[in-house]
Amino acid sequence: MYYTYVLRSLIHGARYVGSTEDISKRLAEHNSGRCRYTSGHKPWRLVYKEKFALRSGAVKREKFLKSGQGRKYLDKIIG
Repeated sequence: MYYTYVLRSLIHGARYVGSTEDISKRLAEHNSGRCRYTSGHKPWRLVYKEKFALRSGAVKREKFLKSGQGRKYLDKIIG
């Protein structure tokens, strides 16, 4: 299974959208500082996820959630 996920920075309130096959491992990577963009905003908390059978579906959804319309959608459901 593949996932599209949304993280929220507990300190700064920043939001990060990504996709992965292993959410637990990826969240640990973000919180350990091994990811360049998210290292300055840790710690992170998982606030939303969607499951997909194919990687292509997860990547397509990630791209949508990063668009203007996708950001508005996320604002409605997670604030």
